[in-house]
Amino acid sequence: MSFLENVADVVGQVWTAATTPVAPPSSAVALTAAAVAAAVVLVTPVWRVARHLVTIAHEGGHGVAALLTGRRLSGIRLHSDTSGLTVSVGRPRGLGMVVTTFVGYVAPGLVGLGAAALLRQGYAVGLLWLLVALLALLLLQIRNWFGLWSVLVSGTALVLVSWFLDDDAQSAVAYAVTWFLLLGAVRPVLELQAERAGGRAPGSDADALARLTHVPAIVWVGVFLLVTAGAAVLGGWWILEPAAPA
Repeated sequence: MSFLENVADVVGQVWTAATTPVAPPSSAVALTAAAVAAAVVLVTPVWRVARHLVTIAHEGGHGVAALLTGRRLSGIRLHSDTSGLTVSVGRPRGLGMVVTTFVGYVAPGLVGLGAAALLRQGYAVGLLWLLVALLALLLLQIRNWFGLWSVLVSGTALVLVSWFLDDDAQSAVAYAVTWFLLLGAVRPVLELQAERAGGRAPGSDADALARLTHVPAIVWVGVFLLVTAGAAVLGGWWILEPAAPA
């Protein structure tokens, strides 16, 4: 078999696995995944490591919003302190800049909500492969070594899970990742306000939005919290009350 035939065979297997619905796990598995994700978010030493995944979604959200609003994406940097920077070129003010700035903090929760929608329809394995594809696209925009390492490690872990584990294990991982995105989206918003209250985040997205719109930064923090908490509640309900079979 030629190299191209091997590649085509692998792609075919991935496509079949990704587009074939699987039975949802038991409520015990879904709740265990939620408990594990909650522990990762709440236990600070663990959170400091896992937060890099939220930063990837945050900066990816900025990047997608920039492209969708007609801005030119120049690159994304991810740093070892869990901060990040997305650079886009375009008008310094206006709707495009507002949307691009706004999306970062709500992106992890919205990605989690989309993931919950896929789980609701039985596409747990498809979700894992979709996340791999999104990380591969993000990789093209990374402009520093730590960011490259962070995205590669995340993507490689998902590929290993999606290729080598059985359906039940893949489903459990997909549920844990989704719960983590939903719950992990909320804590950075709370941390943002704590930093702002201590005068440690004058250049935050909320403050940038305040300068762009003349709406107080605390209002934007409230909107971030409303969206992320709302996504967590709705996504959690979708996970625990899966759609009835067609």
